[in-house]
Amino acid sequence: MKTHAMRGAGVLATLGFAVLLGLSCSASAQDKGKHHDLYNYQGADREQRLLEGARKEGTVVVYTSLNLKDSVPITDAFEKKYGIKVSLWRAGSEKVLHRTVTEARAGRFSPDVIETNGPEMEALYREKLLSEFHSPAFKDIPAVTFPPHRQYVADRFNFFVLGYNTNLVKAEDVPKSYEDLLNPRWHGKIGIESGDSDWFAAVTKAMGEREGLAYFRKLAATQPQMRTGHTLMAELLSAGELPIAATVYNHNVERLNKKGAPVKWVPLGPTFGRPNAIGVAKHAPHPHAALLFTDFMLSREGQELIKERNRVPASLAVETSLNKFPYKMIDPVIVLDESQKWEQLWAQLFHKGQAPKKADD
Repeated sequence: MKTHAMRGAGVLATLGFAVLLGLSCSASAQDKGKHHDLYNYQGADREQRLLEGARKEGTVVVYTSLNLKDSVPITDAFEKKYGIKVSLWRAGSEKVLHRTVTEARAGRFSPDVIETNGPEMEALYREKLLSEFHSPAFKDIPAVTFPPHRQYVADRFNFFVLGYNTNLVKAEDVPKSYEDLLNPRWHGKIGIESGDSDWFAAVTKAMGEREGLAYFRKLAATQPQMRTGHTLMAELLSAGELPIAATVYNHNVERLNKKGAPVKWVPLGPTFGRPNAIGVAKHAPHPHAALLFTDFMLSREGQELIKERNRVPASLAVETSLNKFPYKMIDPVIVLDESQKWEQLWAQLFHKGQAPKKADD
């Protein structure tokens, strides 16, 4: 998966400049789509109605950016439970967006469910290819993960946290705040992922843009080590090549910790996450199966499977330390509409004005 630092240009190219200027997408009655009533049905017979309809439809088509080693066990479990075939198409998030939009503009509506990164889901909402829906699992999903229009919801996260090597950093010396990273003892020793301009933008905005930019100028002056790839960052911590890293994904650190590596993580406030989200297609060929599969992904059972794949589930019904702290979601607007601004500032501060390398994770 490409980093968000380079994603803005790709999304702009996919959708066209006019759409991303924020054209109004408020849904009128005719915009809601023919499946709106089904997608929002909350009657006592809802589950039976979905199951009967889905079995008649026989299949559900899912477009996802979740890699096959993680997505296939989940779809296998769904097929085993309901006897409904899953036709899975997996690609990077930009390709998921591009294929969905291209097919729709040609009058072909293939996917029933789309599951990919938050900015791409927001772009599909702007293209009016998603639909508002209800799921009983919503009661366990934090409100912060729902966009105002409620046409998709996070089903898994990538959280930016501070990681550290326990052999190199004493517990009492672990930074407790972003300000602590400016301590002279960390000069030249902080790892930062080279493409995390969306994290930079989110933290800067949270601090107040003027104060945030002043902070990041000071952080850049500490000469952090810029590395490409969040998985690599965690591995460098484990190997002792970095004592601390400011933008690792906590699930990568946790996975290594469980294998005995001398690494731990702590959230720094404000902690931001990149949401990966799921939604139902407005023109789904198999609407009952679409909603049934989405229910499954968001249910405790589906979220436990996400946890088993060393991912961070969105549901609070699943017991894990990986989502038990205050957090905010990175606003998709940063990636879709403001990417040029933030990528340029990021490059100036941390890459001597050059575009950063892309990562695959």
